[in-house]
Amino acid sequence: QVQLVESGGGLVQAGGSLRLSCAASGRTFSSSGMGWFRQAPGKERRFVATINWNGGSLYYAGSVQGRFAISRDNAKNTVYLQMNSLKPEDTGVYYCAANSRSSGSASSRGHDYDAWGQGTQVTVSS
Repeated sequence: QVQLVESGGGLVQAGGSLRLSCAASGRTFSSSGMGWFRQAPGKERRFVATINWNGGSLYYAGSVQGRFAISRDNAKNTVYLQMNSLKPEDTGVYYCAANSRSSGSASSRGHDYDAWGQGTQVTVSS
């Protein structure tokens, strides 16, 4: 099973940018669909972006479409989330997740993922 470690979170002003990284260990990364989810204080964890095993399929939540970009480098076992034009409502803990059970497909459904990172905090100030 793949193990995931997120990094790159922090405090940024509204309108700024951050790039999150998720480093994976294990033999299944390159065949896994990957996703980013976030959890705001007092709210449920919600889908942000997903990418299939070869980067050919990408999907985004409507609230981040056009501002965020997910990508992956299978040679480095890493998936990224580039976040631009950040808003205070983007604040939350961001989680990376791996789906090794669905032939590497992208998915917006949390229950499709069988491995999760510990999360990285993103705080956007107004």
